[in-house]
Amino acid sequence: MTMVLRGNAWKFGDNVDTDQVIPAKYAIYSLDEKVLGEHAMEGVPDNEGWAKKVSAGDVLVAGSNFGCGSSREIAPVAIRAAGISAVVADSFARIFFRNSINIGFPILQSPQAAEAVEAGDQLEIDLEEGVIRNLTRGDEYHAEPFPQFMAELIKMGGLAPWVRKRLAEKAAAGRR
Repeated sequence: MTMVLRGNAWKFGDNVDTDQVIPAKYAIYSLDEKVLGEHAMEGVPDNEGWAKKVSAGDVLVAGSNFGCGSSREIAPVAIRAAGISAVVADSFARIFFRNSINIGFPILQSPQAAEAVEAGDQLEIDLEEGVIRNLTRGDEYHAEPFPQFMAELIKMGGLAPWVRKRLAEKAAAGRR
């Protein structure tokens, strides 16, 4: 997986909760990622059909406390399945942050970017450096780069693949 992402920005406000990210009525009936992705962000007022407008690689940009509410693990899954490559926000709810990293979905905290980016701006994100470039406006914003361990989780696609690799390495070392 490349650690540089590029896509158009989709802008959301503060306190977008997990029930807005993926309304419970969809989470109850299906855990199919494709179905969840088709209904991502439908709980945000006046946002039905949003997922059909997203292009693969686009970036969701939000205000403060993104992903608050329940500990619904499928919230970042739904966003990723809609085609979003990363979320940039002023701040994240802790459980959403953890769930995102656990599935290998990159999220970056950058109050500067969250405020300055407008819907439709083309962004380029260097995950290794924590740099968000607004190619539309010629601006650059910064986020804390991921620590090595978290960057490795994201590169590998999440915690489960990371654990499987570590177990396989341990087993191989035991056979020597």
